Formats: sequence, C-alpha cells, structure tokens
Amino acid sequence: MIKTVICFAFVVAAVFVLIPLGIVVVVFSLLGLRKPMSILMYRIAQGWALFMIKLIGCKVTVKGRENIPRKEGVCFVSNHGSIFDILLLLAYTGRPFGFIAKKELLLIPFLNLWISVLGGLFIDRKNARKAVRTISKGVARIRAGGAMIIFPEGHRSRGQGLLPFHPGSFKLATHAEAVIVPVALAGTYDVFEKNYRVKRVPVEITFCKAIKTSAIPPTGQKQILSDQIYGVIKEALDNENREAAGPQVCAK
Repeated sequence: MIKTVICFAFVVAAVFVLIPLGIVVVVFSLLGLRKPMSILMYRIAQGWALFMIKLIGCKVTVKGRENIPRKEGVCFVSNHGSIFDILLLLAYTGRPFGFIAKKELLLIPFLNLWISVLGGLFIDRKNARKAVRTISKGVARIRAGGAMIIFPEGHRSRGQGLLPFHPGSFKLATHAEAVIVPVALAGTYDVFEKNYRVKRVPVEITFCKAIKTSAIPPTGQKQILSDQIYGVIKEALDNENREAAGPQVCAK
C-alpha cells in the first residue's frame, strides 16, 4: 500500500511540476516548432516512464526492438490491458508517437494538456465529419515520417485476455499506407488494476515483425489486417504465457 501511495504521489507531482513546460511546448508548437518540441517532450516523458517503472520495481523484458523502423512513418498496433501500457510504450518504443484519444478526455484538466503535448489527437466518434478530420491529421503525421499508436480492442481488456479487434480502427494505417508494427504487452494488468495496488511483477513488451499495408489487397484490407495482426499478437502473448509457466513435466 505504501508503494501505491508513493507512486501516485510521484505521478501527481510530475503533472504539476511539468505543467509550465507543457504550456511553453504548446506555444512553440503553434509557432511552427512542433517537431523539435515533440522530440523534447517525448524524451522527458520517456525518462519519467523509465523512472516510474524502476520505482515500481517491475522486471521488464523487451523483445524485437530491431523491428521498429527508425525513420519512416509507422503505425504501432497494440493490445491494451492496462493504464501501465502507456508507460511501457513511452519507455521502450524509442521514438515519439501520437495516439487517438476519445474526446471526453478533453474535459479532464492537466491530462488533456499532456495528451496534446505528447501528440494525442481527440476524436469525436459521434460526429463523422470531425472524426474523419482527426484521422486525416494522424495520417498526415505518419506520411511525414511520424509514428502513431492504435489500440484496436477499443478499450482496456482488464484481465479478460485479448479482445476482438475493430477493423475500422485500422483506417489510420490503411489511409496512410503505413508500415505496421504489432506490439504485444503481457503482464501489465497485474501491475495495478488487478487489485488496485501497485505490485512488482514481470512484464513483457514484444515488437513483432513489421507488416506493409501496401502488400495487402485493397479489397477487404482492414479486415485482413485486423485478422492477421490479431493472430500475430495472440501468438506472441501465448508464447509469453508458455515461457512464464516454465517447462511442463509429463506424468507417466
């Protein structure tokens, strides 16, 4: 319980301490310095994420970082089991990225600022025209060499395993004709949300081999990608579960 209180205290302190910097970054971004400001804020966020992971004490296993393109535009597609997922992605993706957030998060003070600063785009799913504009901004970032992350399950799975993907969530990747890197996150639900207490548990992040959307036929492309990437992430998670279980002894 003490560790939980300490971790939350550091999160709250970081939010308030870095608010002035966030405001400065927003101003400079509006003045045309979005790219350098994005890199600056990513490095700060990455350092904070690594510190929080160390504070919690999780043993992190990272696989497949060689599969991450370093310069070209890319769309990461990840399962989403916990709020801890964002810490892992910030810490180990190795490049700035943006993501699509529901517009309701705009109403949460401080969090809305940090989502914006870190490259988040707010989407209004009830307004088709506005939603298309938001997706178009994400597409433009990828085409300009940036990175975006999507969570095709639609929400956190919270211990229910890998949930079905929504093929429509792949619009961002298909419209940008992006290279997709599937990401499998294992063990993150146990860090906090399982018992709502911070726990020191092993977690794993696997960056799977990249998939080129241009290699997928246009007809039914989103569904094909959804099924293919679901299979890739599920296999990676299954492999992690088998490794965590250890060698099995067969009874004679």
